[in-house]
Amino acid sequence: MMTRREDMLAGLIAQAGGQGTDLVTLRAIVEEASELGAERVLQRLNLGDDRAQGDIDELRDLLSAWRAAKSSVWKAVIEWLVRGAMALLLIGIAVRLNVPEMLR
Repeated sequence: MMTRREDMLAGLIAQAGGQGTDLVTLRAIVEEASELGAERVLQRLNLGDDRAQGDIDELRDLLSAWRAAKSSVWKAVIEWLVRGAMALLLIGIAVRLNVPEMLR
């Protein structure tokens, strides 16, 4: 069963074949063929139904949450590394000042 777009494309190709091709007809053929191809791709990706926009919005939200979580993890790791380095520095200073002997 041919859709309206397929009918339009077939008509434009028949017109081009019968009358020759002018720029307007050629542009119309390309536009209709592009639209038809895009619809086919969306159907093959299962994104051609009414729920597709909601699915894409959900995927974008999920990706955004993933990026935020990844950023938070890196910040936490850097904070812990800085804290560890500061603790080691303080321990080094305490040993250098002979604090363990002072506490005895």
